[in-house]
Amino acid sequence: MASLMLSGTQNPKFIGGIAPYGLGFDNKCFFNKGVVCYGNKYGVRKNMTIRCSISASRPASQPRFIQHKKEAFWFYRFLSIVYDHVINPGHWTEDMRDEALEPADLYDRNMRVVDVGGGTGFTTLGIVKHVEAKNVTILDQSPHQLAKAKQKQPLKECNIIEGDAEDLPFPTDYADRYVSAGSIEYWPDPQRGIKEAYRVLKIGGKACIIGPVYPTFWLSRFFADVWMLFPKEEEYIEWFKKAGFKDIKLKRIGPKWYRGVRRHGLIMGCSVTGVKPLSGDSPLKLGPKVEDVKKPVNPFVFLSRFILGAIAATYFVLVPIYMWIKDKIVPKSMPI
Repeated sequence: MASLMLSGTQNPKFIGGIAPYGLGFDNKCFFNKGVVCYGNKYGVRKNMTIRCSISASRPASQPRFIQHKKEAFWFYRFLSIVYDHVINPGHWTEDMRDEALEPADLYDRNMRVVDVGGGTGFTTLGIVKHVEAKNVTILDQSPHQLAKAKQKQPLKECNIIEGDAEDLPFPTDYADRYVSAGSIEYWPDPQRGIKEAYRVLKIGGKACIIGPVYPTFWLSRFFADVWMLFPKEEEYIEWFKKAGFKDIKLKRIGPKWYRGVRRHGLIMGCSVTGVKPLSGDSPLKLGPKVEDVKKPVNPFVFLSRFILGAIAATYFVLVPIYMWIKDKIVPKSMPI
């Protein structure tokens, strides 16, 4: 598994494994540990400065078909049935979860933690390894996902509530840690959600957002833009900066069989953290919400969006199967 830490967009430091693609290097080259490839030349360097444009360019567009609260609600109404058994094994394994949560610094069992978009509680199971369950709140807009979380014995003492990531029901300066995994891709306004993360944290508290990364392969880009939000890595960093966070870091994660290749994107591709430097609300001022969930929608338009988004999602269910097969066939010394 490739693992890379970025602080802002400069001086990333390899933690171990195979260096990932998408940093402006020749993606036909194989990256050994601590080796950076520029075209056909290799040079061993401890640090490097990278271009801001980490991933492929993306045209500006409206939110994707499932990047809406109503479509996401019904999407998870059906996905919750197989989420833990079908989706997670291909995209969000226990090893990935534990690695992604490491930068959150969950070192005190008495910490107060909010898990926003906690869904079935898969990520929360990683949190309660380090924090008392009674100090953890799981929030999600899907009652069907939360019903799965309530069935998990280690989460019985957690506070489980329905809510909106862009309008959190917590007071300002409330939590020691804010965690959100696999949720940002459904937020109509990611900047607003990260602004809320800043608000609910105590001074010195840390936010940890785990989410997808944008593909570089043209077909994967197409389906990504149809389905949901796949942010570029620099977008995460910019959202954190605008919200007021300091000491922002990005850690790359991925299934072992991806061998660091990010051309197809990843549903869970990075863990981004930032520290709240001052008490109070975020200094960022925003206008009204992008999406009004109380506003009536055209049933035909809703159904069309839902079906097209679900078809695009199927593509990304098949990607890890394809990559797993390639990992078994292609020699380990070669990229896939």
